[in-house]
Amino acid sequence: MSMTTSFKPKLWVPGDWNAFFGFGTNILVNMLVLTGLMRFVLKFPDELVFGRILPATGLMLLLSTLYYAWLAYRLARETGRTDVCALPSGISVPHMFVVVFVVMMPILITTKDPVQAWEAGLTWVFVQSFVLMIGGFIAPVIRKITPRAALLGSLAGISITFISMRPGAQMVMTPVIGLVCFAVIMADWFGGVKYFKGVPGGLVAIIVGAVIAWGSTLFGFNYGGLSLAGVKDALASFAFSYPMPAVGHVFGGFQFIGIILVTAIPFGIYDLVEAMDNVESAAAAGDSFPTTRVLTADGVVSLIGCLMGNPFINAVYIGHPGWKAMGGRIGYSAATGALVIVLAWFGVIALMMAVLPLVAILPILLYIGMLIGSQAFQETPARHAPAIILALVPQIAAWGKTQIDGALHAAGTDAAVAGVMEKLGDQGVLYHGLAVLGGGATLAGIVLASITVFIIERDFIKASWFAVAGAVFTFFGLIHAEALGFGQTPSMAVSYLGIAAVLYACARYAKVSPREDEATAMHGHGGVVAKPAE
Repeated sequence: MSMTTSFKPKLWVPGDWNAFFGFGTNILVNMLVLTGLMRFVLKFPDELVFGRILPATGLMLLLSTLYYAWLAYRLARETGRTDVCALPSGISVPHMFVVVFVVMMPILITTKDPVQAWEAGLTWVFVQSFVLMIGGFIAPVIRKITPRAALLGSLAGISITFISMRPGAQMVMTPVIGLVCFAVIMADWFGGVKYFKGVPGGLVAIIVGAVIAWGSTLFGFNYGGLSLAGVKDALASFAFSYPMPAVGHVFGGFQFIGIILVTAIPFGIYDLVEAMDNVESAAAAGDSFPTTRVLTADGVVSLIGCLMGNPFINAVYIGHPGWKAMGGRIGYSAATGALVIVLAWFGVIALMMAVLPLVAILPILLYIGMLIGSQAFQETPARHAPAIILALVPQIAAWGKTQIDGALHAAGTDAAVAGVMEKLGDQGVLYHGLAVLGGGATLAGIVLASITVFIIERDFIKASWFAVAGAVFTFFGLIHAEALGFGQTPSMAVSYLGIAAVLYACARYAKVSPREDEATAMHGHGGVVAKPAE
């Protein structure tokens, strides 16, 4: 393709205003959500959140949005077109919750040290960054051999447990705000309701929640926990904070590499698949961006961010055709990056958190959990639904164990204390079973669901190979264990080999009936259907 050097695309067109306000609101909501997660869920100190993490996050988002604006400018020059739209990008929302609830929170509970939890998050992004950078070469292979139901099913397990449960519980603790805001969001995002001047539903919900919260404060009910004193404190804390290198902290998190690897690698792969899907979506809308450059950019930008203190991964967002349809071209992406710098480096987020009630933001988290969970069923064949359910089970076990651990710690004990596990067992609480089933839950869910999908598809050889992979992962402690090591749960490793043997025997010697849909098709074409085994 020849470069059209005489053509210089416009950096800003009127339609960029629409895309800027829409996409900027999206990024703003995500920034408020992650700030709320760090302050109120992880309870990180403000000096860590506002002094180290948010400035680094802002830098990462600036680099990302500027790069994709440049990539769009380059494509416009090459093609001579005036309708090229930059890819939207930002913090990966699903992975925001994964790193908070699956990586940082368990380490925070264990160590009681927010710095160590932060370091684990940095290391998690460090590993994921390299998965993204080198994954452009292997992503097609992973995508080809791993069923989508397995990847999405394991993610759905996280969405139900670690993403949805806590916000759901908190919402009903302040239902006047939480449930009303949830209705506002549901009406827009699921019901198609359009609010005044096209204001996004998430922003409307936050505004409604703020009005209810401040009104309740005025009348003495104090539903949202907001106060003028809190606003004054936020204003007093206004300060310019810029990102500082955090290389030592990144490598400090390697002491938790066993916990990190079991989620960083599979979710790095998921990022690759998602990025490829979003690039394909942009191509279908007329803008063909080079996949390798996009994947590499996500990895490089995320790596820079984590080395400066940001524990969240960068990703290309879905929605390029939508921003293009509303007139977005090149400038909206770069302008959003500049907005983020103002929010993150000048303490504006701290003020917004003092003005807006957390419970008004929580419905957005529950919505995200609903969306991710439902995607597993919507984007896969209906016959794979049992595999998705099985992929959920390890995550539910891991979540249940986390709840038990939290209760035991609150009571001043833990499961390692003599007699505790026996007492739990007497009450029907199978703690050891939850620990084994939930160990490495993300990867375990992918393995179990993949085996199930291939059994459903009558491809017993592939199913047996995934069982062998399960045995290998188990032997090295990647799944069904709480730490890396050799032979952590040997009986589970042997059991996977037994599964592989059974499935291989089925492939070689068993008489197998076709799937129901295949049988129907064969009947329709006059085929002969084997009688199912009795």
